[in-house]
Amino acid sequence: MSTQPQHHSYRKSHLAQLEAEAVYIMREVAAQFERPAILFSGGKDSITLVHLARKAFAPGKFPFPLLHIDTGHNFAEALEFRDWLAESTGAELIVRYVQDSIDQGRAVEETGPLASRNSLQIVTLLDAISELKIDCAIGGARRDEEKARAKERFFSHRDAFGQWDPKNQRPELWNIFNGRKAQREHFRVFPLSNWTEMDVWQYITREGIALPSLYFAHPRRVFRRGSMLMAESEHLPLLAGEATEERTIRFRTVGDITCTGAIESVAESVDAIISETAALRVTERGGRADDQRSEAAMEDRKRQGYF
Repeated sequence: MSTQPQHHSYRKSHLAQLEAEAVYIMREVAAQFERPAILFSGGKDSITLVHLARKAFAPGKFPFPLLHIDTGHNFAEALEFRDWLAESTGAELIVRYVQDSIDQGRAVEETGPLASRNSLQIVTLLDAISELKIDCAIGGARRDEEKARAKERFFSHRDAFGQWDPKNQRPELWNIFNGRKAQREHFRVFPLSNWTEMDVWQYITREGIALPSLYFAHPRRVFRRGSMLMAESEHLPLLAGEATEERTIRFRTVGDITCTGAIESVAESVDAIISETAALRVTERGGRADDQRSEAAMEDRKRQGYF
């Protein structure tokens, strides 16, 4: 009888490997940091993080509150789902508001036809991290989303001002993560770094994870602005020549309504979304107006303390 080990019988599926990696990172965060929190946007990636956190610490509750930075211009569906998820999981939900930062003179509202509060989240987030003494903020960013994201480590060091320096990150060898930091510094940790958009959708269908209705095809009044389809909203005044019409659309990402573009779609189920995603040739953040402001828009925001 052969004595050669049957390695194939021990191989994990691709999704199982990604899940195991993310669960390990969640547990490392709990072991290395005193006051971690999950940055929760109401999007599919942060929802997947919550699901993974529940798995990592079952049968107990996961030891992280959910921190949501509310721009005041969020989709109502995302906020309703946020509140439902926090209640159903028993998680502590902490919300901080960009409007409060504006009222306090900590942030200045943009003006003009393309104004957005998306970048104003930086001030509110950094203030919340300081107020709550958060030493690790867990985010759902993935390296495949955008070129600046691809420079991230799993454990991404931020200095005392909350700033990110892509040239000053710790090496990560195998599964050893260095969470040492000085006073007032903190880390952003990204358990989904190695996942792709397709991985997330396949995992969602495998696990039966609930999502906001925004992700599925539905009729909505939209208008075209440049190359993007934008949702009709009181926060998006129409420019000359723009007009709303009803179309069947869905959203690939969920963020501030002023910078989140839709795509025309008939995908009403996760399986249909997976088939549609496989045929798309534009990244999911290709529908985000905030990333189109300049070639380095994401990296500039990240250096300032963005998610």
